Order: sequence, then structure tokens, then C-alpha cells
Amino acid sequence: MNSQEIEQNIKRIFENFSEDNFLFDLLLAYGISKTSITRLKTGDYNLSKTEGEILYKKKVFFKVENADKLLISIESVAKDERIVKHAPRFAILTDFQNVVAKDLKLGKNLDISIQDLPNHYAFFLPLAGSEVYHSTNDNEADRNAAHRMAQLYNELVTKNDGVYTSKENIHNLNIFFSRLLFCFFAEDTEIFDIESIFTDTLVQHTNENGSDTHQFLDRLFDKLNTENAVGFPAHLAQFPYVNGGLFRDKIDVPVFTAKARKILIELGELNWRQINPESFNRTWERLLQPSPPSLP
Repeated sequence: MNSQEIEQNIKRIFENFSEDNFLFDLLLAYGISKTSITRLKTGDYNLSKTEGEILYKKKVFFKVENADKLLISIESVAKDERIVKHAPRFAILTDFQNVVAKDLKLGKNLDISIQDLPNHYAFFLPLAGSEVYHSTNDNEADRNAAHRMAQLYNELVTKNDGVYTSKENIHNLNIFFSRLLFCFFAEDTEIFDIESIFTDTLVQHTNENGSDTHQFLDRLFDKLNTENAVGFPAHLAQFPYVNGGLFRDKIDVPVFTAKARKILIELGELNWRQINPESFNRTWERLLQPSPPSLP
């Protein structure tokens, strides 16, 4: 089961949401077998003797908690010997409006609206055995950026079905992503004079449905390859000329969906100062294939 399938599985939880089955549906979404879920429901696999708690050895501790106690309780769980002796990977507490979780192995925390769970599915990927994959990059910011870029890559290839089948078109797509990476780094590292200029201008001058995003990017790339601003609208004229040839050749920019535009904006909202280009590129190279893999 790959990460995209897991993301879709979690989205389906909210199509017919059940508080009673929430944890079981969540575990199923990560590939835990139906047989194991049934035994967890009947109590065979539930090692907690406290009513309202579920303790699944090496997997998860789960409890419904009041909203005002979520953050306090999650830290108590992490120190509770009767729980940690069974080595659950995650502690999950919820009031069914919010979810607070802790990776008890890595010490990382999650505090989100329950409706945002599909956007944070990567947090629980160890439930699906994702640690079979170990990135040489231990920087969480690098991994997050690579993951989001992978989503964008897959979304654009799917939207532009049949376009990226030749070596030339695949090469052009790779150039396109190299240009995006430059823009993300440039707006956060003062290569562009105005901080967040790329993301802010994109948000302000493209439609939410993504229908004109490719046109905006195509025109922006033209400006970045032009030394003067004559003939460009004011919102593009503020971008500098970028020497070096990255924007020299004309390429067909892929057509965007609303989801692709949203991912692009989310990428722009990351702090690219925290991202190591070399370690990011090691992960990103996995995507520069005719059929890009899904990264955890």
C-alpha cells in the first residue's frame, strides 16, 4: 500500500464518519488486517483494562478525551508505565473535533483538527511499515518538502495524462520543477528582493480552480529570462532577471488542477531557509522518472 492509497483511505473515513469506529477505520486505512481489527474490537488485542481505552501492542494507544485535557493527557500517556511497557508507536487522543497524537518512538507531536487528518497522514505512516524506507536525509523540513513536491508531481502527471510519455516531455517537466525549486528558494533566501514574492503573487493573480496557473507561470518564466520589464504587468515586472540559463528555453508548462495549485501554494508556505538543497535533491532525484514513485 503506497502513501497515495493511504491518503485516499483516510479521506473515505470522513465520507461516513463514525466515532465508534474511528480508530478501527484509521488502522484499516494504514493496512492493518481486518482480522486484527476484529480481534481488537472484541478485546483480544486490547491490552488496556480501563474502560474507554484501547491499547494495541506495538501499534497504538487510543482514548477519547475532553478538549481541554487533550494536550495535558497526551504527555501523561507518554510517561504512563502501564502503557509504554507495551511499546505502542503512537498515542492518539481525540474529542472528535481535534486530534492530538504523539510518536512515542521519535517524540514528535501532532495537534490538528480531525478534519485535517488526511493532510497529515504521513505522521502515522509507520503503522503501514514505512520505516522500511530510510532517507539519507534526516531533516524533517527536507522530507516534508520532498513529500509535497512528490504530490505535486503525481497530480500534474495525472492531470496532463499522456503528455509525459516521451523523453523530451519528461525532460521539460524536470526543467519545470527545477524552476519551481529555484523560485521557492529565491523568495526565502533574498535572491528575490521581496520575501514571499513568488507565492504571494501566485495567490493573488491566479484562480482557485487552477485553470490559469500554467499561464501565470509561463509568463513569469518569461520575465525571469528578460532583463527589462517592458511589456510585463506590474505584478511580474517586480521580478528580477535571472542569469544562468535556467529560464532561457521555452517549455510547455503543465496544466494545473485546483489541488495542484493548492499544493504549489503549500510548498511556497514552507520555510525554504530550513531546507538543505543537497539532501532535498537526493530525495527529489527519485521523482525524476517517467513514473515517479510515491515517497513516504
